[in-house]
Amino acid sequence: MHRLKNRIAIITGAARGIGRVTARRFAEEGAAVALWDIDEPAGRALAEELVQAGHQAEFYRVDTTDLDACEGAARRVINDLGGLHILVNNAGITRDSSFKKMSAEQWQQVIDVNLTGVFNSTKAVFLHLSEAGYGRILNASSVVGLYGNFGQTNYAATKAGLIGMTKTWAREFGRRGITVNAVAPGFIATEMTEAMPEGVLKSMRERTPLQRLGQPEDIANAYLFLASEEAGFITGACLSVDGGLVL
Repeated sequence: MHRLKNRIAIITGAARGIGRVTARRFAEEGAAVALWDIDEPAGRALAEELVQAGHQAEFYRVDTTDLDACEGAARRVINDLGGLHILVNNAGITRDSSFKKMSAEQWQQVIDVNLTGVFNSTKAVFLHLSEAGYGRILNASSVVGLYGNFGQTNYAATKAGLIGMTKTWAREFGRRGITVNAVAPGFIATEMTEAMPEGVLKSMRERTPLQRLGQPEDIANAYLFLASEEAGFITGACLSVDGGLVL
């Protein structure tokens, strides 16, 4: 079933982790995917993998903290792939530290990528989606944005901010045929979590009612649903994909 047949999607942070799995999932469902990332070797390798598998994919080296770079890349996507329908604002970083020890630089780095980067990427595609009268915008929030987390003042602030942006944009963009939703992952097994001590991972699993970490595919499937026609009457939502962690 090709739920994204004839759709063109930009996925930020596409070279690794959830973004990489999402790009594969969208391609499998028929979308042409534009892979945005600053990791050029990994991004190009993924694009080549997808093309060799018979999918349409292009890599673009984009620093989402730079509005001009986002706008230029969006124009290239539209020219190269023939349009644009979906934006997945997936790119994000962590710079964890307790508030007492957190530096201004750590704060600003996370704000720049996780919040301003989403603003820039969305700003770059909004006019095209608006003129087309159709669009799906998906923002990567987190359960941390809903409930906070020790040592993540910067990260929690951005992920909470994205929920507010999602709801605001849903109100503003709806009349233009654009839906805007957020996904809030719980503990997901990625390269980042794999580097954590086993004791920490065990604690994460125990805190989750389903008694396991989520997989990147769990988040990719949530993105897929919200990007599809099946979710056409859903906007302004924040979908928790966390194995019941927030209960």
